[in-house]
Amino acid sequence: MLCPRVVAYRDVTREVASAMSKLASTLAGVLAEALLGHKNAPGVERERFPEGCDETTCFLRLNRYPPCPLLPDTFGLVPHTDSDFLTVLCQDHVGGLQLMKDSRWVAVKPIPGALIVNIGDLFQAWSNNRYKSVEHKVMTNATTERYSVAYFLCPSYDSPIGTCREPSPYMPFTFGEYRRKVQEDVKRTGKKVGLPSFLV
Repeated sequence: MLCPRVVAYRDVTREVASAMSKLASTLAGVLAEALLGHKNAPGVERERFPEGCDETTCFLRLNRYPPCPLLPDTFGLVPHTDSDFLTVLCQDHVGGLQLMKDSRWVAVKPIPGALIVNIGDLFQAWSNNRYKSVEHKVMTNATTERYSVAYFLCPSYDSPIGTCREPSPYMPFTFGEYRRKVQEDVKRTGKKVGLPSFLV
């Protein structure tokens, strides 16, 4: 029998994941429609875009970054882009999230009650680079731990990513092929290469 606190924690986590899932799917549909110019764009149904994404393929990640008083400028999370379609992030008041803008790192100031939405690599590929996957990192705080909750809108591994319009600058690939290539690159070079590996 589970402890009541564990049950309550599980129920809250499921509720948060469900709400973030609905938001991420709705935003992805709206962004796809905007890219194609009108609400009933051929090939895009808001309720089904992106295809292959559901509660079995998407996931919620709870992050804790302990304080790091001994080493200033320590990464809580190294610079990277997300490999999904969209990421919905809720961060606490501590801060530490930075994104790359105009070739420099910019701190993302926490705003109470606000969510952060990042475009991921799959949306960049599907949009033929009209939407850009944002490079970001997390820096630790010297005195205060940081918490965040991230929801990743991901398709199944066998889902073809496709494109909003032809021709595409990318060769056809599935999400599974993309993930495998990212993992191979990290093992081989120590960093993610990402979409450039799939350019035609």
